[in-house]
Formats: sequence, C-alpha cells, structure tokens
Amino acid sequence: MSKLADRAEPVEVADGYRAGRTLPFRVELVRQLKRRRTMVMGGVLFALPIILLIAFQVGGDPGGNNNRVNLMDTATASGANFAAVNLFSAAGFLLVIPVALFCGDTVASEASWSSLRYLLAAPVPRARLLWSKLAVGLSLSLAALVLLPIVALVVGTAAYGWGPLELPTGGTLPTGTAAQRLLIVVVYIMVSQLVTAALAFWLSTRTDAPLGAVGGAVFLTIIGSVLDEVTALGDWRHFLPAHWQYAWLDAVQPQLQWTDMIQGTSISVTYALVLFALAFRGFARKDVVS
Repeated sequence: MSKLADRAEPVEVADGYRAGRTLPFRVELVRQLKRRRTMVMGGVLFALPIILLIAFQVGGDPGGNNNRVNLMDTATASGANFAAVNLFSAAGFLLVIPVALFCGDTVASEASWSSLRYLLAAPVPRARLLWSKLAVGLSLSLAALVLLPIVALVVGTAAYGWGPLELPTGGTLPTGTAAQRLLIVVVYIMVSQLVTAALAFWLSTRTDAPLGAVGGAVFLTIIGSVLDEVTALGDWRHFLPAHWQYAWLDAVQPQLQWTDMIQGTSISVTYALVLFALAFRGFARKDVVS
C-alpha cells in the first residue's frame, strides 16, 4: 500500500510553472529567424524573380519557337503572369527546399548542438517542444511560399506593368480575380508541400544530423516525382502526392476546377497526418542523450 501511495503522490513543480508557457511560439520564431540559413533562403527566394527577369530580358520572348503554348509563354504579359510563372518554375523543386529545411532542421539541429536535452530539462514537455517547433517550421515554410509570388508580382509589375492575368488557353482574368486565383495557388502549393514538411519533421526527430533529415526529405520527394513519371504504375500513381503537385494549374484556367486539387489535398493531408503522428509518438519514447 505504501508503494501505491508513493506512486499516487503528485509531482512537485516550481511555483508559477506552466507547461503550456514553455518555449512560446514567439521565442522560437525569433530564434529561427536569426539563423543564417533562414536569411540565406529568404535571399534566394527574393533573388529568383530578379534572375528570371534578367533571363527574359537577355533571352527575349519566353515562348521562343515552341509549337505549343504554355504558362511560361505568357510570362511577360503582366505582373500577375510573371508571378504565376515564378510559382510554376519553383513549385517542382525549389520550394521543396525551404519546406524541408525549416521543418527538418528544427529538432535535429538542437540535438546536433547538444542543447535538446537541456531544453527538455528546463523542463519543456516533449509534446510542447514539438508543437512549438512544428508551428514555427510550417510558418516559415508558408512565409517562403508567400515571399516568392509577392516579390515576383512587384518585379513583374515594374517590368511589364499591372494588368489582367492572360491565360495560355486564351482569354484573361481581371486583376481582382487573378489575385484570388494566385492566392488559391499559394495555399494549394503549401498544402501539397505538407508531405515534405511531415517527412522532414519525422526524420528530424529520428536523427541528430540536420543534413540527414533535410536531405532525406528532399530525396524522398524527388523519388516520388520520379515514380510519378513511370506510366507502367497506372492508377497507382494517384496515391503519390507528386502526382497532384501541379493540380493548381486548374486555378489559372477560365473556369476554376476543384476536382484535382481536392484529391491532391486529401492525399497530402493524409500522408502528413500519419507522418506527424509517427514523429510525436516516436519522440515521446525516444531516449534523448544529445
């Protein structure tokens, strides 16, 4: 009985300690914003529209001598078109990198610095630590995805003027409608990148090497894209998140189509929830020695 009574005794905590107040979002966000990799990634995304502008100025008509018309051919039509082309150019690979970096480097970097155990000894509950770092990682990923089209819109408007979004299939979208469609595009790209974010975050809880978590997430994302090109897989490709990564192109059509984007969202969210759950479950049982 005495042993049972001892086990039932409440654990003493310091006066004023509240688990929910440890490692607040604002503190973790400021920490991550001050890191060099955040500044470098922000600089790369800021520079991309300028680099594309220079390429168009040097190379001339982006459509070239292509026999088919695509979104790239309309890049110089207006600022809105230039922003859409920047998203099209970066969505396949470049935007994967900041998502994998911000979500994959977050926990593993603390382990590599041998500061993770000190955070937990503060004491910061493990679930609280993961929630805070995941929220900051996703917030920085969204900021990266928003930064690119905003800079591209400003640069494109300065170079090509403010005007409607010209569609590669013919016709135009008024500026107000174009702004709404670009917002839908950004939101969908972020949702489709949740799989990469979840992969990186899960790997970050499994390894002490930040490069391994980030590189592993990027590598697996690329593998998914390669498998999607294997037509022999048939309908099995529909279960690959990469199969739906460009479903947002339905948002830059005369009539907005939701079918493919809804399917892509359901696939991405399902994979992401499973991977996030594995991350929390595994970290709760992990013997942290770093």
